[in-house]
Amino acid sequence: MDSKDQTMFYNFGDDSIEEDVKKLMKQVYVALEEKGYNPVNQIVGYLLSGDPAYIPRHKDARSMIRRLERDEIIEELVKAYLKNNEIGEK
Repeated sequence: MDSKDQTMFYNFGDDSIEEDVKKLMKQVYVALEEKGYNPVNQIVGYLLSGDPAYIPRHKDARSMIRRLERDEIIEELVKAYLKNNEIGEK
């Protein structure tokens, strides 16, 4: 079987970033709201593109969100979604 046909495992190995992501997202969300942006749209734009221009410099939000890797943020968002919708591990 070709190695491209096999499922690969992806593991960060560090669950301690959950609180970092939660705190970061709250601060970035507030900064976006204060500037009059739709926080969800702006955060999604940043996560999909990697372009920090989606996040304003207001309250240092742009530099804060860049402290964590986008894949770490996405992982925590997926975990929170699954937990809140009672999907998967309990």
